[in-house]
Amino acid sequence: MSRLLPTTTNASTERTGDPSLLCIDDDRTSEVLAALSSETARDIFRELNERPLTAAALADRLDMSIQSVSYHLENLSETGLIDVADTCYSEKGREMDVYAVSDEPLVLFLGTEDDQPRLRVAFKNLAVAVGPVSILIAVWETLARYVGASDAA
Repeated sequence: MSRLLPTTTNASTERTGDPSLLCIDDDRTSEVLAALSSETARDIFRELNERPLTAAALADRLDMSIQSVSYHLENLSETGLIDVADTCYSEKGREMDVYAVSDEPLVLFLGTEDDQPRLRVAFKNLAVAVGPVSILIAVWETLARYVGASDAA
């Protein structure tokens, strides 16, 4: 028997927006850092980077209560780090939001707003010199090292 209501989603984690630069003296930077300040929030964000999930699926994957997951989802959503990407239905017919990372990538740098124009020029020059794929690999490796170092601490 086919279902009338979708129990899965077609949402993706593709980021199609242009990156935004967050500097250390930006109000949004404080909000982003506060939202990601707990290990639980970072775990949820990492899971959503892999695939869009419902709060219930996240709770199952992370072995947490749905209330705790929902709290962190709300904080991440308020800062614009994640969005409701779709809606699906549980086996019992309850509507569930499907969360995914925002399509706007963020780059945090430890400079001031006055440094943004120079940093944008530097990124453009770097992109021309080594190509987009090389930049993604370098950023990925840097983030992996940072996450590995923070997990070890």
